[in-house]
Amino acid sequence: MTTSRRVADRKVARFERSALKKSSKKGYPVGLLLLAFFVFVVLGSSLFQIIKNGTTRRIV
Repeated sequence: MTTSRRVADRKVARFERSALKKSSKKGYPVGLLLLAFFVFVVLGSSLFQIIKNGTTRRIV
């Protein structure tokens, strides 16, 4: 094996190890703050609709 081939193999092995470490990290694909904001908007709008429908249908 030539010297350049050994150097290249070492670099590839080092890159594969670092790529494996990065891919094994556990995390949220969406930020936690963004997820909380989305839940707030969805629940808030449904609560608003329930209150709106409850108050307008009593006038009959």
